Amino acid sequence: MGEGKLFVFSAPSGAGKTTIVKQLLAQNSNLEFSVSAASRSMRSGEVNGKDYYFLSADEFRKKIANNEFLEWEEVYENQYYGTLKSELERIWSKGHHVIFDVDVVGGLNIKNAYPNNTLAVFVMPPSSDILKDRLINRCTEDEASLKKRLEKADYELSFANKFDLILVNDNLETAINEAKNLIDNFIAK
Repeated sequence: MGEGKLFVFSAPSGAGKTTIVKQLLAQNSNLEFSVSAASRSMRSGEVNGKDYYFLSADEFRKKIANNEFLEWEEVYENQYYGTLKSELERIWSKGHHVIFDVDVVGGLNIKNAYPNNTLAVFVMPPSSDILKDRLINRCTEDEASLKKRLEKADYELSFANKFDLILVNDNLETAINEAKNLIDNFIAK
């Protein structure tokens, strides 16, 4: 099985990486989304195997012990997220390239595992105020959860310079076009 390319998009929550990744997938049939595994409960409207592979914390730990993850992280206590190695094999077996929407630690771990095949892009919000507004406008956060996410965002922003590229998401359409060009150029290499 040949290895394809890996495109990592990481950012603090609210920077717009998920929207960018969805647009890239819609525009490029050779890209396929890497579905992460998660040990959190399913949110309304989510589908197992499409949004995440939902596992219990115990199932997740068993797969860690069996070395089934490319990368994983315990984000909050007993709340794990990770990328199953079988997910890369599933996508590469079709001759597609893998695109990831992952947190910064996971993104850098993927880059370290496949340094030559991976383009790691950090999606930067135009400012921390805009980031805060986006999180508030989502209306999915209570005060404590919002505070936790904003603290995490500050921490994640400190990783930006470890990525191959920083993509500032000031204008969404511009950011999507830039990302598309980056991917096309990396695939052509």
